[in-house]
Amino acid sequence: MLVAVAAISLTSCGVLGKKKAKSDVTGWNYDDKNMGNFHVAKVKYPKAGPGLVFVQGGTFVMGAKDEDVMGDWNNIPRRVTIPSFFIDETEVANVHYREYLYWIENVFSNDTSILKKTLPDTLVWREELAYNEPYVEYYFRYPSYNYYPVVGVTWQQAHDFSIWRTDRVNELNLMKKGYLKKDAAKREMKGAGADGSFNTETYLMNPELIQNRSKPKKSNIKD
Repeated sequence: MLVAVAAISLTSCGVLGKKKAKSDVTGWNYDDKNMGNFHVAKVKYPKAGPGLVFVQGGTFVMGAKDEDVMGDWNNIPRRVTIPSFFIDETEVANVHYREYLYWIENVFSNDTSILKKTLPDTLVWREELAYNEPYVEYYFRYPSYNYYPVVGVTWQQAHDFSIWRTDRVNELNLMKKGYLKKDAAKREMKGAGADGSFNTETYLMNPELIQNRSKPKKSNIKD
């Protein structure tokens, strides 16, 4: 859980060794029973998922800084604030996208149209005056290209992949903590469809609708 901290100049918020953090404006120690025991919560950054890195948000000036000699005024400098986010360390590879297709094929085995909409367009390799047919035929599925970036994916397909990836990471965490049955994934892969597969949004908004739920012996997940 991220803790919102007021914008007050308190530079000694960290704890160095056993030395207590101290206020710059009063000199009183934080978290000290002999000095009022004012508690200062530490900022907790979310743990990065598999293959992701955390990027701290901030502000910057976006736009042209040079004189607009043409007078278009279509790129006026303005300050932009970007929230913190996660980004992949590398591009999504062919093998990762094939893993996604494998899941779609098994979970939605009764509806082949979903798989067809998910397939990348390998014809993007075709180009005039260029012999790229080997790439059209082999690039996506040949083992030698397993860890090459997947190509021919639309924005919508990339968006759907991201949702699927988020669901699978959260599902695995919940299985490890005992909130979902260990065989949840196995059950899903038998044609469970949308209603029988784990969905993060549903779990947060209406968890009783999630199938394969389990009650852990001891709560390991903190708010």
